[in-house]
Amino acid sequence: MPKMKSNKSASKRFKRTGTGKIKRSHAFTSHILTNKTTKRKRNLRKSNILAKGDAKRIKALIPA
Repeated sequence: MPKMKSNKSASKRFKRTGTGKIKRSHAFTSHILTNKTTKRKRNLRKSNILAKGDAKRIKALIPA
């Protein structure tokens, strides 16, 4: 049986941690940054763990 192909768009957006959780980056960071406070922009830089229900769907797209 051939290997499963991972969804390339998902693999660019999400990374798997060592414990198997899914890491994601925040939205709202690309443009119109003048209206956002420095504190808000700084906090948006940090990555976050995906919610449990969403993680189940993403794990199917990134099998490796």
